[in-house]
Amino acid sequence: MCVLRSLEHGPRPLAEWLARRYAWVLDAAVPRLRRTAIRNLEMALPELNAAERRRIADGVFRSIARLLVAFARFPRIRRDNVDQWIRCEGLEHFQGALRLGRGVMVATGHLGNWELSAFAHALLTAPMHVVVRPLDNPRLDALVARRRALSGNAVIEKKDFARGILKALAANQAVGILIDQNATPENGEFVDFFGLAACATTGLAKLAAHSGAAVIPGFALWSQTERRYVLRFYPPLEISGDAAADTARLQKQLEAVIREHPDQWLWIHRRWKTRPPGEPPLY
Repeated sequence: MCVLRSLEHGPRPLAEWLARRYAWVLDAAVPRLRRTAIRNLEMALPELNAAERRRIADGVFRSIARLLVAFARFPRIRRDNVDQWIRCEGLEHFQGALRLGRGVMVATGHLGNWELSAFAHALLTAPMHVVVRPLDNPRLDALVARRRALSGNAVIEKKDFARGILKALAANQAVGILIDQNATPENGEFVDFFGLAACATTGLAKLAAHSGAAVIPGFALWSQTERRYVLRFYPPLEISGDAAADTARLQKQLEAVIREHPDQWLWIHRRWKTRPPGEPPLY
């Protein structure tokens, strides 16, 4: 909480400098995060050399710093200044899906700035619902929830996500869901992700098939030349009703975007922790 408050006020360049220092402290204080990132990169992108893997890992912590600054300044981001932080690209894909009248599921991940993506979506188009897992610290969770709702978004907690999602879709509203986290076998399917078997949740695919909602991949990606994010929507993905095949298709789309922006994905997460029966652990 103190970190967020220290970044909320003052000149933005100063906040960005301070956030990079916080990210450096995180990197140094929790070395397992970088070890996990390097291990993931060794498995997922074996063609890279050690220097290239270190460069991407460094970029991950810079990306975290940018996310912290934006999140800290949510109370100051409004419709009249949101374009200083982010712009839309491919909005026609989202708008076309919404016109179908069955709701839209925005498939996203811990890539770029997923917090700003949802926050700005409400200011640039209309409020949406976001599926979240409550944080372990109740005070921090309350602070984060308040900031997420400042632009008009509603939170759906993961413990009751199916009912909340279906209700929002029935009202032809948008729901944002993170699809890049490790899943347990009872909640997911093993699909190909960077050439490795990864257990991915099938919840989005199943709910999309059940509701008839459109599925639109969307990510807020940092543009170094513009010094702001680009909220990029992609064409809708086919939902066949085969949960495993649809989930594999979602993961392939996610992988393609990560390959374009590898230093903006959260490689510090043990994405391949769950293994198929009989396989040894990777971490």
